Amino acid sequence: MTFAMIVELSMSGLLAATLIYCAVLERRLAALRNGQDGLKETIGELNSAIVTAGASMRMLKSAAADAGELLDERLGRARALSDELSVVVASGERIADRIVSGTSIAQPRKPAKPNAQSSGAQQTMPANLSNRLDALRNVR
Repeated sequence: MTFAMIVELSMSGLLAATLIYCAVLERRLAALRNGQDGLKETIGELNSAIVTAGASMRMLKSAAADAGELLDERLGRARALSDELSVVVASGERIADRIVSGTSIAQPRKPAKPNAQSSGAQQTMPANLSNRLDALRNVR
C-alpha cells in the first residue's frame, strides 16, 4: 500500500463521516424548522387572542360607561322621588297632627300594634306615626 492510497482511504472515511454528520444535521435543522413553524402558529394564535381581548375590553368599557350613565340617571330620579316622598310624609305628619289635635284630646292612645303583614326582616313604622294612625282609627 502506498502513501497515496492511505491518504485517499482516510479522505474517503472522513468524507463518509462528513456525509453522515450532514444527514444528522439536516434532520435536526428540519426539526428546528418544524418547531419554528409551530412557534409561528402559536404566535399568530396569541396575536389574534390579544386582538380579541382588546376588542372585548373596549366593549366592556363601553358597556360599563353606558351602565354608569343609566345608574346616574336612575339615582337622580330616585333622589328626586325620595325628596318628594319626604315632603309628602312631612305633610302627612302635619295633617295627622292637625287631625289629632282637632279631635278629642281626652281619648287615650293605644300602643302601636304590630302589622300582621310585617315580618322581622321588614322595617317598622316610627312610634309617633303609628300612634297618630291609631288615633285616627279611633276617631272613625
